[in-house]
Amino acid sequence: MNTPQLPDSLCYLDGEYSALRDARVSVLDRGFIFGDGVYEVLPVYGGKIFRFAEHMARLDRSLGELRIANPHSRDEWLAIARRLIADQSDRGARDQLIYLQITRGVALRDHVMPQGLTPTVFAMASAMKPPSAEQRAQGVACVTADDFRWQKAHIKSTSLLGAVFARQISADVGAVETVMFRDGFLSEAAASNVWVVRDGKVLGTPNDNLVLEGIRYGLIESICAAEGIPFELRRITREEVASADEVFLSSATKEVLAVTTLDGQPVGNGRPGPVVARLHAAYQRAIAEQSI
Repeated sequence: MNTPQLPDSLCYLDGEYSALRDARVSVLDRGFIFGDGVYEVLPVYGGKIFRFAEHMARLDRSLGELRIANPHSRDEWLAIARRLIADQSDRGARDQLIYLQITRGVALRDHVMPQGLTPTVFAMASAMKPPSAEQRAQGVACVTADDFRWQKAHIKSTSLLGAVFARQISADVGAVETVMFRDGFLSEAAASNVWVVRDGKVLGTPNDNLVLEGIRYGLIESICAAEGIPFELRRITREEVASADEVFLSSATKEVLAVTTLDGQPVGNGRPGPVVARLHAAYQRAIAEQSI
């Protein structure tokens, strides 16, 4: 089996910058052994980070849940990100994604959380691959599945095997995402939040432990308020999703993306709807206003 050739782009690991292909982590790192760590993904548009403060706040929340002290101040994270952005910009990438990962650190294998470890800190940048013009114009196909993951989905954990399995369900049939339901109610997709439009109102799932609070949660709510679009977070049944006027995904890479086919059936009239169009236009304006 061929091993993929890793790029020579710059990465950050435990205080040092090096080529990504040369970076090494101990096999006893708890991130490798247990998935004992968290991550964050920062979108970058034209060299500027989108909603940096909100991403840092979510990183703090995830680290707090795992009882790991944040190893860097926000200014230090910003300096790391900007150095990686500069490297990718020199390689021609205008829009990028910054990936940050913090694990508990290196220790002998034991399920109990060791005290006093030095966290392993890793960061890299890559070119962003946004939805294509065709996906924007036509929307995307998704499938549904039961949500079989754990009940601490609000932690942006590196333990992503459940999400990997969920995403593979859609990949196996050529769909873009797997929309998941827990006990008959919408939770989220494998790597996106899911939103429903009914009678002109945007509906989202409650911001609790069963979903990861996407950075776009607060953004979509504020956009709806500015645009005069009714907005509500509540439990949404599978039947409400199936009969919705519009369904859309939100994430760092998908931004706001219409779902026009679900389990082979059209959503609404099978075309991206007017509410999603308004939200996407406002999202593009927010990129210019909320990036540093």
